[in-house]
Amino acid sequence: MRKTSIALICCVVSFIVIKLNFVVDVSRPSQDLQLKEINGKVQKGETLFHIFKKYNIDPSELFKMKEASANIHRLREVHPGQDYKIVVDEENKVNKFVYWIDDDNILNISQNDAGFQAEKLAVEYDRRTLRISGVIQDNLISSLNSGSENLALALQLSDIFAWEIDFTCDLRKGDVFKVVVEGLYLHGGFKKYGEIMSAEFGNNGQAYKAYRFEYDGRAAYYNENGKSLKKAFLKAPLSFRRISSRFSGGRYHPILKIYRPHHGLDYGAAAGTPVSAIGNGTVKFARYRGQYGNLVIIRHSNGWKTYYGHLSRISKGIKAGVKTAQGQIIGYVGSTGLATGPHLHYELRIAGRPVNPLTVKMPAGKPLPKEKASEFARFRTAMNAELASIAVSDVELATADSTGSAKKRVNQFDM
Repeated sequence: MRKTSIALICCVVSFIVIKLNFVVDVSRPSQDLQLKEINGKVQKGETLFHIFKKYNIDPSELFKMKEASANIHRLREVHPGQDYKIVVDEENKVNKFVYWIDDDNILNISQNDAGFQAEKLAVEYDRRTLRISGVIQDNLISSLNSGSENLALALQLSDIFAWEIDFTCDLRKGDVFKVVVEGLYLHGGFKKYGEIMSAEFGNNGQAYKAYRFEYDGRAAYYNENGKSLKKAFLKAPLSFRRISSRFSGGRYHPILKIYRPHHGLDYGAAAGTPVSAIGNGTVKFARYRGQYGNLVIIRHSNGWKTYYGHLSRISKGIKAGVKTAQGQIIGYVGSTGLATGPHLHYELRIAGRPVNPLTVKMPAGKPLPKEKASEFARFRTAMNAELASIAVSDVELATADSTGSAKKRVNQFDM
């Protein structure tokens, strides 16, 4: 009996040892699993299916990944130029997939025991403060040199001062601007500009300042007196376009061959350029009218009316009685009516009388709440010190004058 028990115990122990060895043998390949990383950029016309086929990855993996990320980011929405990373195992099965949705967000899909799991991650940039200055020689964009990042900065700057300066015609040679802006860096390299913290624009002998101030979770730009730069009316219905004919009391009409009052501005722009309403209002007229061609008239508060003529077409839904919002696209530049070429004829009338849009004083923006005045004053003082520290040197001014293009000056320091 004792011998039988001993034999039984030995048998059980042997089974346990064999079982343990089996488990160890099974786990060993996963420990030695070799992963391969594939990095690339989405090419024009390429989909993830094409990418998987190119690298001989099982397309059934892609279907599982699509299901996992359906509520986060649709995998069919991949765009040319965007980076991706695919990590595969020895059997070419997907272990991880990373896709740069845009400059600020990454889609991360990883494989675990439960299958594929997807999440959207924010890009963690190293933020530095940059100080930039420039001199206008031709226009704002050229003053910042070429490059998509500088174009984005120019557009941001023009958006901030859109209620103060018409960047299509108000700019003068020698105008100077200074900007305190976030610089976003990744792995030590500059990626793009972030928010403009403060800016100063000297235009035609007048200085405009802007301060980005946040309260109650909302950020906006204010002038030195704490009044919002966002006003009831924009300075212009177009951006970065030249004016082909300025306001005058007796312009020679190129078709009628006579001099007559020209109570508006002609913005020379490519056909199809979007035209925006300068302020909230109600459409009074939106159809073809004689020499104006396709015309939209908007009635605003306080007896203001704006006219937008020679449009190639009027936006869908824009008709008499419809309310419009500031910045809303109401039509597109064209040459309908009495026009020699594509341009926008823009008029501003107050109480029925035509006024010069370039010189009329726009109503002031809303002020900050009184309880925020001291906090804003401290921030303004700090930003004024930063702006004052940005020097536009004589060499920089001379370079702008001699080369025909303005030079951008950049300094940086850690926040």
